[in-house]
Amino acid sequence: MPIKKSAKKYVRVTERKTEKNRKIKGAFRSAIKSTKEAIAKIDIAKAQESLKKSIKALDKAGQKKVLHKNTVARKKSRLNKIVKALALKKK
Repeated sequence: MPIKKSAKKYVRVTERKTEKNRKIKGAFRSAIKSTKEAIAKIDIAKAQESLKKSIKALDKAGQKKVLHKNTVARKKSRLNKIVKALALKKK
């Protein structure tokens, strides 16, 4: 446990930031999960719709510096690649 006043303050700040980051992480993780579920069910329309939500959530996580910008780009690219392959395979 911190002793100094400034150290106590940073414990409180860290708790606030951790809670904010947890909400942002939960949002993009659940969006990615719904996209992968739609892909598994081979539902192209739902997959494309949830891909948009996933991209939006990932961009927000990158903006808020919860994820690194290259990590965001990689995750978006991989999801997009899978959805496009699904759409081409279905045709």
